[in-house]
Amino acid sequence: MRQSASTVSRRALVAGSLALAALGPRAARAEEALRFGMAMPLSGGQATYGQDQVKAAEWAVAAINQAGGVAGRKLEMIVLDTRADPQAGIQAANRLISVDRVPAFVSAWSAVVKAIAPVANDSRTVQLSVGANSADIARLGDYTYTTFPLAAVDITAVANYAARQMGKKRAAVLYINNETGTVAAQIYRDVFAKAGGQVVAYEAYDPRASDWTGPLLKVRAAQPDIVHIQGLVADTPQVIAQMRQLGLTLPVTSYSAVYNPKLIEQLGKAAEGVIATSLAPGVTDSPAVAAYVERWKKEVGREPNGLPYTQYLYDAPYLVAEIYRSLAGKKLALTGENVRKEMIAIRTFDLPLTGKLVINDDHTVTKPVYLMEVKDGRWVQKAVVE
Repeated sequence: MRQSASTVSRRALVAGSLALAALGPRAARAEEALRFGMAMPLSGGQATYGQDQVKAAEWAVAAINQAGGVAGRKLEMIVLDTRADPQAGIQAANRLISVDRVPAFVSAWSAVVKAIAPVANDSRTVQLSVGANSADIARLGDYTYTTFPLAAVDITAVANYAARQMGKKRAAVLYINNETGTVAAQIYRDVFAKAGGQVVAYEAYDPRASDWTGPLLKVRAAQPDIVHIQGLVADTPQVIAQMRQLGLTLPVTSYSAVYNPKLIEQLGKAAEGVIATSLAPGVTDSPAVAAYVERWKKEVGREPNGLPYTQYLYDAPYLVAEIYRSLAGKKLALTGENVRKEMIAIRTFDLPLTGKLVINDDHTVTKPVYLMEVKDGRWVQKAVVE
């Protein structure tokens, strides 16, 4: 489903509504719905991933409502399109805050989260970043929190693994020149050097680029023994393909955006040996995740694009619901300020697909890092870094 930034998708969640009709007095009443927002890319270059993440959140909202809602009231998710564009993100946030008057909303994509933060702070509305990775997100003010581990977690893990376990000595870092790439690239560079390696090439590319020959030729000239790519889900497979065309057959590492079936579909044999991080348990780690993936295959006909991200988006409504339920129990108003205070007071959440989540005082969360590698045309777990 594709929408403009100014169009509200008041997702009725048809499946959940049908189930509610059968629940009788336990069913949450629509006129008393408790709202939260969802600002994600439903159109544009990142829509393939944003749409799957929204679908996961829809399933969660439906399940919550089927179980009786929140303190006997329906949970309603209002979805707006950001196109993964900062300005569209600001417009979406303003709409959610000023028109729909939600006390909290979910967002993603580092540049979008950063652009929205001043709006969230000024209005005292909680912005939950679910999936963005820039370490700067922890420093965006009192009303922006992440439920997804930032780059300091998984990039540190993969850089240390490359230097210490894989024995790599010379790394090249190729990164997109925006919020997603710059901070994470710096972390990789510093961690790899501290682990005893040397970064022999450190090259940025324009977010609008469609040809990466220039920076890739510099990488080739530096003669690294491993390349780390910090890009977006849409451009990274193309960068790897062009690498291979230029004869760069050395190992590639990246972060969790790369861990999805699209990479293998697009690259074929060129994907072999690519290592990516995952920040959520997989099908072999959790029966709940295995059942979740089977649901995707049955209902959608495929696995989700960016499985770990969709897991965090599925869990986000459960986190919101727990906060709202606690506020209702204390008979406190559903305001952004109260949501923030209650979230900090609860601090520890046990979520269906990603497990235990602890919100730290510094606005960060910490999770195990699963290193995934493409072998024989499929993703397999290579290591777990606690």
